[in-house]
Amino acid sequence: MTTTPHAIDTVTKLEALFGQAGEASLKKEVAYLHPAYQALIAASPFAVLATTGPGGLDASPRGDPPGFVAVQDEKTLLMPERRGNNRIDSLRNIVADPRVALLFLIPGVGETLRVNGRAHITVEPALLERLAMDGKPPQCVIRITVDTVFFQCARAIQRSKLWAPVPADAKREVPTPGAILSALTASEFDGETYDRELPARQRATLY
Repeated sequence: MTTTPHAIDTVTKLEALFGQAGEASLKKEVAYLHPAYQALIAASPFAVLATTGPGGLDASPRGDPPGFVAVQDEKTLLMPERRGNNRIDSLRNIVADPRVALLFLIPGVGETLRVNGRAHITVEPALLERLAMDGKPPQCVIRITVDTVFFQCARAIQRSKLWAPVPADAKREVPTPGAILSALTASEFDGETYDRELPARQRATLY
């Protein structure tokens, strides 16, 4: 690999660039789900699940009403796997490599919560029933054994203004799903029909 005088390609260079970690940033990390961290999980309606496998890395959004990721005990989380597009990228990775990471977000709160651990997939009937939504059980449950937990400071949320109100008259400045599919297939895919039918289809298949 070709390097340059400006490349940060060793841990020594990296540590020299950033200096020592602050005391608070080290003390906030624990190896279990402290009650304060359990409270953040209970308030979160959205998380990003990161996995790794033979095909590479994956980061996938997960969401449901607040507390959708259940705390079984101080070392165990239960995440329902709802119906979707059946790509199952995250699940394929977990089968091959159990290491996972979670990033929990709470609307209006600057701090996020990071969890690292190991996962396996189960279809245990009691867990499927426990995590059912609208009377419909998840297709499976991801059981996560926690290794490390810590909160992330609010700077990223503050810089991005992620929770700032969106003006009611704001125009969509990104392509629609249908437009993306049409562009990727040289207009072979009927993007207009896809966009028109998408809201109803999503409502009908939410759970």
